[in-house]
Order: sequence, then structure tokens, then C-alpha cells
Amino acid sequence: MFEAVVNLCLLADPLLCRDILLPGYEAEQITACTEAIVANPPELSVYLAQYIVAAPHCRAAVAAHPYLEIAPGIFVQKGAIDDATIENQGDVANLGFLIGTQSVAVIDAGGSYTVAENLYRAIRRETDLPIRYVFLTHSHPDHIFGVSLFAHLDAQIVAHHRFETTLAHRYGSYLENFGVRAGRANLLGTFLPHVDITIDGSRAFDIGQRQLVVQSWDNAHSGTDITIRDPETGIVFVGDLIFDEHTPTVDASVLGWRQALTTMQAAPYTTAVPGHGGPVLDWSDAVDPVMAYLDVLITDTRDAIARGDSLSDAVKTIGQSEADNWVLFDLYNPRNATVAYTELEWE
Repeated sequence: MFEAVVNLCLLADPLLCRDILLPGYEAEQITACTEAIVANPPELSVYLAQYIVAAPHCRAAVAAHPYLEIAPGIFVQKGAIDDATIENQGDVANLGFLIGTQSVAVIDAGGSYTVAENLYRAIRRETDLPIRYVFLTHSHPDHIFGVSLFAHLDAQIVAHHRFETTLAHRYGSYLENFGVRAGRANLLGTFLPHVDITIDGSRAFDIGQRQLVVQSWDNAHSGTDITIRDPETGIVFVGDLIFDEHTPTVDASVLGWRQALTTMQAAPYTTAVPGHGGPVLDWSDAVDPVMAYLDVLITDTRDAIARGDSLSDAVKTIGQSEADNWVLFDLYNPRNATVAYTELEWE
């Protein structure tokens, strides 16, 4: 098998280069791959403002990393329980895809273009059906920075109605900070995603004898959260509304997140794919650990405020009883304590 790539070198740093995958040109023979490029040249103008762009060419295809089939036609990959590093290429979030009879839906695109390449290869190992939708569960970089790859396929990007506004304010800092950690070369080819379909409430998407129900959550983990449910199996991709192993991270509202989880407990889910950990959890067991952590954050924060603790003092104590229950606790809990204190001091 052969695949098409194009070499990009950053204009601001011409020694920083990498071949990125151009999806849609896979072929059993290199001549067929080359002929496909000639017959349907890839649109590369989006890269010209930032990169030196070479002519696309074909090479032997790279093997895909394994994905777990958790139900017929539903595949997931567990991201590393870690911060983004050059070694893991930003592959620290759970990703998935669902295959219908007519098309494929992708759940999150990964933390770098490199990660998305593997996701795409995993899809193509299972099916040649077109990729119709890419659902972005929220706007954090470890879930979205690979989405540029799918733009080459004209897949429709689906996200929360506040996604683009929220991301526009943060994209530059995300790209700089996350890129340093995940490796700048792995983010070559990444650009700000355009959302084709926004979710405000609930909406169904049909990929062929598999109808997915997408729900927005306005003020929870990130302020841009959506969940994607497959009613036939009871499986729900919850993004970072549920964490397992990895310390939960609060970006929007600790109270809103807790309320969202309370509402979700009554939903007809049987199995959850969290944004981190798992990657498969019984729904009956999925919510309680995150809810318990949020409850501790809320209680400890209110106690600290009632004592008159300053923010700098409060973050040293808030949530500490949960330290043994989560990985990366010392990295993320102080941030969560800060968000909780800032929110709750105005109650």
C-alpha cells in the first residue's frame, strides 16, 4: 500500500520540516497513487502563508497503530495518561470512529497532525467509506489539533455553538504552548478549524443505519462540550465531561460541570468512552469518581473562602484529599483550585 505526502517547512524556521499525510490517495501500487495526485491535485494553498511547500509525492504507507473495537463498527484508542510530550506527539486524548453503512464519523482528531495521521490510517484499515463528520467534543488542543487533516477530505466539522468564538481567543497560545510540549514538527500542517455545523441543544446525524445523537453542554468542563451517543449500543462519547485515571481539569465552571453530570446520570447510556483513561467504562461507574472530585473542590473552596484564605493559600489545600485517586494530580489540581476559587468567591 502507498500513500501521498507533502513536505512542509516552516517559513519562520526553514529547518523545521516534515512530510505530512495527504489523505484520499491511498493505492495498492505507487503508480496508481501518483496518477491520483495528477488527476486530482490536492489543494495546498492554505499552507502557503506559513510554509515552504514541496510537490506532493507517494511513498510506502505507514502502518496504523491499533484501535480497539468496543462494539461492531465502533473503535477507540486510549491516549497516554500524561501531559503532551515530544515522545507521545500529543497523543494524550482518547479518539474514536464509528462506521455506518454509508459513511464514517470521527470523534476528536487528536493533539497533533501526526496523531490524526494514525487515526486516519486506522480508519482506512477498517473501511473505504467516506469520512462524513468529525465531531470535536470540545475546544482543547489535545482533542482538536489534528483536525486539519480531515479538511482535505471535505469532512464536515461538528462542534459546540461556542467553539469557534472560544477557540479564536486561545488558538495562538494553544499552538505555542502545546506545540512546544508535543513537538513543533508534529504540529506542522495544523491550522484553526472551521466549524461547519454547530450544536446548540440536541441533533441527530445519520451515517447509514447508525444514527448518532449529539448534545451540547454549555457551562461544564470547557464551556464548549458536546457528547455523541449511539442509541443502538448505548455507547456515549463524553469527551472530557468524564475523566478516568487522569485528574479532571476544570476550564469553565465547577458548579456547571457538576450540574451537567447530574443531568447526564438520568440519560439512557450504558457505556461511556471518556476523554482520558478507560477507554471503556460502565456508565454506572463512570460519573461517581468525577462527581466526588468536583464535590471536594466545591466544599474545600467554600471552606477556604469562609476562612478568608487568599487564593495563593487556598490552592495549597483545596482538593488535597483526592490526591491518591488521580494521576497528574500535582499538575492539574492547583489549576482547578484556582478556577473553583475564582468562580465561588462571588457566590
